[in-house]
Amino acid sequence: MVEKRMTELSESHDDPFAQHLAAVAVLDDRGAVVGWNRRAEELLGHPDTAVIGRPALEVLVDPRDLPAVRQAAARCRRAGGWFGVLRVRHSDGRLVEMGLRAHALTRGDGIREWFLAGALAVDVLEWQRDRAVLDGLYRRCPIGLVVHGPDLRLLRVNRAIERFTGVPAAEFRGLPTGCFLLPDDARRAVDRVRRVIETGRPMVYSEQLVRMEWDPARERVAMVSSFPMKDPSGRILGVAEMIEDITERYRAQRRLALLDQAGSRIGTTLDAAETARELAEVMVPHLADHASVDLLQQVTRGEEPAQALAGPVVRVGTSGVGARQPGPPHPQGEPVEFAPDTPEARCLAEGRPVLEAVLPPDWFSSQGRQGTHAPELGAHSLIVVPLAARGLVLGVMTLWRSRRPDPFEADDLTLAQELAARAAVAIDNARRFTQQQQTAFTLQSSLLPRTVPDQSAVEVALRYLPASAAPGLGGDWFDVIPLSGARVALVVGDVVGRGIHAAATMGRLRTAVHTLASLDLEPDEVLSRLDDLVLMLAAEQEAAGERPVGEQVVGATCLYAVYDPVSGRCSAARAGHPPPVVTTPDGQAALLDLPAGPPLGLGGLPFEARDVELAEGSLLCLYTNGLIGERHIDADAGLATLRAALTRPADALERTCQAVVDALVPARPSDDIALLIARTRMLSPDDVASWQLPPEPGSAARARELTSAQLAEWGLEHLAFTTELIASELVTNVYRYAGGPATLRLIRERCLVCEVSDTSHTSPHLRRARTTDEGGRGLFLVAQLAERWGTRYSRDGKTVWTEQPLGGAFT
Repeated sequence: MVEKRMTELSESHDDPFAQHLAAVAVLDDRGAVVGWNRRAEELLGHPDTAVIGRPALEVLVDPRDLPAVRQAAARCRRAGGWFGVLRVRHSDGRLVEMGLRAHALTRGDGIREWFLAGALAVDVLEWQRDRAVLDGLYRRCPIGLVVHGPDLRLLRVNRAIERFTGVPAAEFRGLPTGCFLLPDDARRAVDRVRRVIETGRPMVYSEQLVRMEWDPARERVAMVSSFPMKDPSGRILGVAEMIEDITERYRAQRRLALLDQAGSRIGTTLDAAETARELAEVMVPHLADHASVDLLQQVTRGEEPAQALAGPVVRVGTSGVGARQPGPPHPQGEPVEFAPDTPEARCLAEGRPVLEAVLPPDWFSSQGRQGTHAPELGAHSLIVVPLAARGLVLGVMTLWRSRRPDPFEADDLTLAQELAARAAVAIDNARRFTQQQQTAFTLQSSLLPRTVPDQSAVEVALRYLPASAAPGLGGDWFDVIPLSGARVALVVGDVVGRGIHAAATMGRLRTAVHTLASLDLEPDEVLSRLDDLVLMLAAEQEAAGERPVGEQVVGATCLYAVYDPVSGRCSAARAGHPPPVVTTPDGQAALLDLPAGPPLGLGGLPFEARDVELAEGSLLCLYTNGLIGERHIDADAGLATLRAALTRPADALERTCQAVVDALVPARPSDDIALLIARTRMLSPDDVASWQLPPEPGSAARARELTSAQLAEWGLEHLAFTTELIASELVTNVYRYAGGPATLRLIRERCLVCEVSDTSHTSPHLRRARTTDEGGRGLFLVAQLAERWGTRYSRDGKTVWTEQPLGGAFT
């Protein structure tokens, strides 16, 4: 009934030849008018009394058109009907173009008449165009058209829907809306049509997934525009829908969106495993249901893989929805090997992708994949692509589909290759970075002190904590350097920059510090010499073109302290470095007030040392800026926390050092940290003997007597002969060359130290005396008798010192 009513309305309102719209005339077989309706009178102006009974050619046809009219009449007689356009004369004399339909009628008495229906040619032409459009929509339009009745049943579909579904258009008539679709898709279609009927508002350009009942594995996407159909009174007669298959366009858009998304999500860090995980997560669920990324073991270690190597690999990235691993699970990070005939093994060996669009149900078991990398037994489609960059195959990415019904296709493989290529470059960059990090770490580890040397001045606890998130290792270092006279030098430094260059610079500075320490220079003098070295290194880089002119690249901070366990005096100087924290034996912690000094590498500015007295058992804490300069804490708050952690000096030193680390160092420090905590010791007065000797000839003999007596008291008689000779020669040199009093000091610690000090700054030199020389053999004799010897300078003069092992005698 609805379709019939719609047809009637269409005919009554649109068809110009409809009964109440058309001009109708009836002619007898001789051409005389025997019938004339009111519409004909309205269009042509002739009343029925003026035309009935008269020949139509005489009344209605212009003489100039008679040949054309007679030809039309002849065709009509032969065919029994005719349709065309002729000019008809109006009552006022003008000619009106009319569209005419003529049909032969035979009455019951056998007399033939001609029925003519006419309309203005303009109306006929417009009606024909409308009919052509309607015919095009239903027969030739590539966009689907579906007409639904208000009872949610199909009234008509066009040929495009027939091609889209594979069902003849005639079979849709009367079927419920959403027929032939899977239940979920059908329910969405019904809800959409019902909403348009209820609201009367159209829905334009809504996307819908379409899966047919007989082909559920094929998923298509349709663009649907729905609008209501109403009669002149506004009553809804149904819903028409324009449906366009946009599956390919939709997939292309999704692929482009995935490429854009991958650009911001893959390669966010210089970590190969993290990049692999990002790649797997991007793939699921947009392209695959399950994804795994496997890298060659050499890549995970930062090494360069061999060409065409097929394993072993390490699974470093997985992602999936509803995955069920068959066989024993394989956690990420465990090495596995692919069987030679698996797609992954072929992909690794050949560097070419593999597309298995449709997998047979027993494919996993036939490939021997149980317990290896199969995501689940329900997978039906597979893609394997190599992760290749710069001519190297770094691993493979494997994609499966199990939940999504449609299999992988060639465009999916192209997209997977593009994403894998992008990720491979990021992974190779991460591999190279890891390699550089390992090289820098190896270099730095070889340059840092591995053990604390034996010495009696301090007890030491050390920590070096490399940065976990920064790009490259830093140049932090520490040192404990034994000095003459039982003293010790404590050093902490920090080189500007990161990576191999910073580690190499740190090694050069540390070597320089050791060299300067062996000269027994004062702390401020050591920093001045280091400043010259840093300036020289910067000049070398500038000359080599490794840095722009005037740009400060090589630089460092340093703290150098010397502690004397005999006097309890500590002399320290710093170059742009944080001041040390001193904790007294009673637990009072405070910053040591040291002049700041400029960082190394600026040049031209002096450094200043300061001396402090430290009681036995005091803690001296040296550190680099990373300990208190973390971004998550304020520097002042960090210093307060550091002082609080050092307020229990009686605790075990290692425990105190760990307490500082626990209080200040986060789980992932952003900067390298060097920490050195020293507990001071004092030599017993019984282990030190000192005498003042006047500048007179008998002082050498007096030195021998005092030395012999003191060694006898210490039970070191076996060293008396060599020590007497050493003391005698050194005192004699003072008498001959210095011209002032001499101070003789013996120290018993890990070795026997003999020191002779005077007020002269003249440096003694070791030389080989000729047979005719009367002197020049004293220092040569001293060097032969002592294990080590040297000279150190102070503001008041110099000290010549020697060291002898306690266990052996001179032979």
